[in-house]
Formats: sequence, C-alpha cells, structure tokens
Amino acid sequence: MTGTGKSHGRKSIRATLQPRALITPNRERADAWRAQVITLLPQSFPGTLGESLTGRALKDGLWSLDPIDLRPFGEGRHRNVDDTPAGGGAGMVLRADVMGRAIAQARRDAAPAAPLIYLSPRGRPMDQRMMESLARADGVTLICGRFEGLDERVIEHYAIEEVSLGDFVLSGGEIAAQAMIDAALRLRPGILGNAASIEEESFADGLLEHPQYTRPSDWKGRPIPPVLLSGNHAEIARWRQARARALTRARRPDLWQAWRTRMADAADDIEDDG
Repeated sequence: MTGTGKSHGRKSIRATLQPRALITPNRERADAWRAQVITLLPQSFPGTLGESLTGRALKDGLWSLDPIDLRPFGEGRHRNVDDTPAGGGAGMVLRADVMGRAIAQARRDAAPAAPLIYLSPRGRPMDQRMMESLARADGVTLICGRFEGLDERVIEHYAIEEVSLGDFVLSGGEIAAQAMIDAALRLRPGILGNAASIEEESFADGLLEHPQYTRPSDWKGRPIPPVLLSGNHAEIARWRQARARALTRARRPDLWQAWRTRMADAADDIEDDG
C-alpha cells in the first residue's frame, strides 16, 4: 500500500458506515472503552450494538466503535485481500501483507495495551472470565476472519489471540465480534442501568442463573413458586441458589465440576488460614 493509503483507508471506512450517528458519539469520554474491528463488512457495524443500552452508551461517549475496512489495504487495482492456499486446497486465505497493513494502522490508533484478537473457530471458547478481563482493559482490536482463514504468519508475528464463539463455523467473524463487544461492554461501569443484575446472572459465580418469574402469579395453571412471594429474602436466596446448582448440574456438567472444585479449594484455603 502506498504512503497515501492511510488517508484512502479512512475515507473509505467512513463512507461505508451507516448510520454514522451511531458510530460517532456525541461526546467521547477520556475513559471511553474503544473497540476496533478489522472487517470486510464494515457496514455490519454497529448492528445490534447501536440499539438499546449499548447504543445509548455509544452515543453518550461511554465507548467508541471503529470499524476498519480491510478492502482499501488490498493489493492491485481490484484491492485483492485473499489468495489460494499454499499447498493447494479449496477456498481462499486472507493475505499476510494485506492484513499486516490493516493491523499496523489499527495499532497506531488503539487504546494502550488493548488485546489483539482474531475471531476463529479454532480459538479458545469465549467465557465470562474472558469478558471480565476485556471489560477491565481500555478496549480491544478484533479481526474478523473470512474464507478459509488468515495466513498463519500474521497470527504468529503479532502474537494474536484466537477466540471462538463456539464449536461451529460461521461465514465470518462479524457476528462473533459483536457478541464479544456486547458481553464485555455490559460489564463496564455505566452501561447497564442496574449494575446489581450482573451479580445474579448466569456465570457470575460460575453457575447458571436461577429461573425467573413475574406477573401474572398464575399462568395456564402454573403458579409462581410460593417462596418467591413469601417476602422472606433469606429463603428466596437459598431457593435461588439451590435452583442454580440443580440447573448447572443437569445442563452443564463441565461448569458444575469446575464450580465444585473451586468451592473445595476455597474451603481448603479457609482451613489453612485457620
């Protein structure tokens, strides 16, 4: 890419963003969490991130979103970003030189120590602990894969962390990127209206969340469990904890075993301190 590439890239990026009002906050705070997304589909953003609480926080400057169009960094007249796999095989692979230029530009504008993550089906599965770590950072730079993937040399050179949305394959990393940004953002101060809700939801303490109920008190012959209407907060807390344990044990044996191990370790620590 020529020396004028940066200007060209930024103009191209801004021209593709709709609606721009959701991308450019009214006022960006000094401590705003910054998300950069390198993608061939910048028009996919903000998507659902521009709605509801995350959308309001974006407009209020609590976080910022910078979709970086990969295409302007491409090679030749047609701005090619991919080529055939070395050694043969089906599909196409994102070129190392093209992605390298995009990453270099992104990192010049990135928040200090922002993680560099490639959304990939072979990566470490996303979990709540990962989102908590991201929420504590100043932001994140995400790479959305396409085609058969990204040239391995880029991943090695930049020590990029690979992260997966789950054990399945998507057409690209854009949906996974939006999921990651949303999950991290809601843990940031000021994003959710009621911060206490975070403490009781699934994975907050390693367990799935307990069942929830609301009006009407009886629906199709199914009443709300009486304990929830008793006003006895201690009993309600015990019921919810018991249901969370039962659900986790039945639906997620992996989480249940990890939770039991953590509780046993905590008990041993208390005994040692005593």
